[in-house]
Amino acid sequence: MNSRCQIDLIDMQAQPDGNYKFILVYQDHLTKFVNLRPLSNKRAEEVAYVLLDIFTTFGAPAILQSNNGREFSNKIVEKLCSMWKDLKIVHGKPRHSQSQGSKPRHREYVRNVVARQ
Repeated sequence: MNSRCQIDLIDMQAQPDGNYKFILVYQDHLTKFVNLRPLSNKRAEEVAYVLLDIFTTFGAPAILQSNNGREFSNKIVEKLCSMWKDLKIVHGKPRHSQSQGSKPRHREYVRNVVARQ
């Protein structure tokens, strides 16, 4: 676990839950373990805070893969990741789900579960 993890955001603005309009998806590539966290916005500060909580709970991965979204490539997130010297950040191409692994399936699953609530 934690050798390679992927992060992505699911836009839930069409179905907000109170102040929460996004869901951060953090998935371990090997075990497929998924951690979902609600976000009120997708600014780098909030994403970095959630990543800090995940890293201190589960440990930081060796490789963190994300898209090129501002919330993941922002200097604040990069500074947070620099706290873990062995962590390497890998960015995929934006809007190309194939380069991001299995997250598209999780997006649909999460949307369906939330829609049923």
